[in-house]
Amino acid sequence: MVFSSVVFLGLFLPVVFVVHRILGFIGRLMPFNKSGRLASLEVWLQNIWLLVASLLFYAWGEPRFVFIMVFSIAVNYLFGILVGISAKKLIKKSMLIAALISNLAILGYFKYFSTALSLLERISGADIGSVINIVLPIGISFYTFQAISYIIDVYRGVNEPQKNILLLALYITLFPQLVAGPIVKYNEIDTQLKCRTVSSSKTIKGIKRFIYGLCKKVLIANQMALVVDQIFALSAQDLSTSLAWAGALMYTLQIYFDFSGYSDMAIGLGLMFGFKFPENFNLPYLSTSIREFWRRWHISLSSWFREYLYIPLGGNRKGKARTYLNLVVVFFVTGVWHGAGVSFVAWGLFHGLFIVAERAGLDGLLKRIGFANRVYVVFVVVIGWVMFRADTFSLSLEYYRAMFMPSVSVSYNFFEIVPIYSCLVFFVGILMCGPLQAFVCKIRRGSEPKDFMAFCTVSDVELSGCGQMDVIASGRSEKYQVMQFVLLLFLLVVCLVDLTAGSYNPFIYFRF
Repeated sequence: MVFSSVVFLGLFLPVVFVVHRILGFIGRLMPFNKSGRLASLEVWLQNIWLLVASLLFYAWGEPRFVFIMVFSIAVNYLFGILVGISAKKLIKKSMLIAALISNLAILGYFKYFSTALSLLERISGADIGSVINIVLPIGISFYTFQAISYIIDVYRGVNEPQKNILLLALYITLFPQLVAGPIVKYNEIDTQLKCRTVSSSKTIKGIKRFIYGLCKKVLIANQMALVVDQIFALSAQDLSTSLAWAGALMYTLQIYFDFSGYSDMAIGLGLMFGFKFPENFNLPYLSTSIREFWRRWHISLSSWFREYLYIPLGGNRKGKARTYLNLVVVFFVTGVWHGAGVSFVAWGLFHGLFIVAERAGLDGLLKRIGFANRVYVVFVVVIGWVMFRADTFSLSLEYYRAMFMPSVSVSYNFFEIVPIYSCLVFFVGILMCGPLQAFVCKIRRGSEPKDFMAFCTVSDVELSGCGQMDVIASGRSEKYQVMQFVLLLFLLVVCLVDLTAGSYNPFIYFRF
C-alpha cells in the first residue's frame, strides 16, 4: 500500500485516524486512568491500534514479508536486552557485534545475495542465479537501519533497552515512515512512544503537510516519470542530445519531488497521530557545494552515516589522509545501501570524490566564484543521477555519450517524447524546488508577502533560514486562512482525480 493510492486515502487512513481518536477518547474516560502509572492509558490503546494498522499496512502488498519484520523485531528486542544487562564490556561488545551481524545478514541476504550469485555465475560459468529468485522486501533498508541505531544507542548508553516489545515493535513498524523513511533514531522517538499529545493544531498542520507532499508526488513527480521512463527506455542510437538532457533534468526533479513528497507525507501523518519525525530535506538544489548538498538531501540517512559510521571510523580526528579515506568509505557504503549494482557504487563514489576534492581545497574556490557554485552543484548532481537512474553502469556511459556528443535523433521528434504539458510541469518544478521558497524568504525578511505563496512546502521553507513559521499559512488574517483552505481543498481534489484516472507509479525509494 502506498500513500498516493485511492485505497490508502479513501479507506485505510480515514479508518485508522478515526479509530485512533476514538481510542484516545475512551482511554481518557476510563475511571482508573487517573493514577500515575496508567495516566497515559489512551496512548497505550492508540499504540496497540497503530501497531496493528502498521502491520496491516505492510502486509497489504506482500504479507509473507511481515514474518521477516516480526523476526527482526524479536531479534533486536532480545539483543537490546542482552546488550543492556551485560555488565562486562567484552560481553556487551560481543552482543553488539552479534546484533549487527544478525541485522546485516538479513539485509544482505535479501538485498545483495542475488547480485553475489550473478557474479559467481559469471566467474564459474554455472547457471546458479536463475535457481534462486530472491524478492526484496519493501523498506527493509530503512527499518533495518532503525533497528541498528537502537542497538548501538543501547550499547552507548544513550537510551535504556526497551523492555516492552510492543513499543519496540511500534518504533520499527510505524507505518508513516516504515517503507521509505525518514530514518528515525530510537532516541528521537523514545519519549513520544510513551507520552505524546494529539492536538487539533498538530492535526491541521499534519494534514497540510500531507496534502502538499501528495501534490509533489502526484502533480510533479508522476508527470516527470512519464517522460523519464520513455527517454531512459530508448536505445543509444535513438537518444538525441536534447532528449538525453531532458531525461536527466526531469529525473533530477522527479526524484526530488518523489522522495521529498513522501517525506512530507510521512511527517504530516506523524503529526496527525501525535509524532514529530525529523526533517529529511532542506532545499538541496540550492546548495553551494556537494558537502552542503548532503547536509540538505536525505538528511536522516546522511546523519545516520555520520553518527554510526563516519565518526566511529575516526571522522576528521586522525589527519587529512584518514579523513579522506573515511569519506570515501562512507560514500561507498552509501552507494551500496541503495543497491549492489555497479551504478549505485559508482554514484556513491562519484559524490564521495567531489566531497574529498572540496575538503582538499575546491571548497575555497567555490566560495570565491559566487553564483556559479550553485551551477556547479546542480551539474554534478544531475550527472550523478544518470548513474542512479540507468539500469546498468554501461547504459549510463552510453547515456553520457548522448549528453556530451551532440547528435539529433532521426527516429523521434523531441516533442513526441516530451509533450508541452510536461515542459510546463518541468518549469513549475524548477521554481518549486528552491527558487520560489528563496524568493518568499527574501520577502518575509522585509515585509508581509503580497500573496499567500501557497506552493512553498512547510519543511523546505522552515529549514531555509526564514525562521520557524509556516509559509503556507504565512498570512495572519482570516482572508489568508480562507484562501489557504480553498487551495488545499482544490489541490486535494485534483490529486484524487489524477490518481483515479492515472496509472500506478510507486515511490522511487520503495525499492531500497
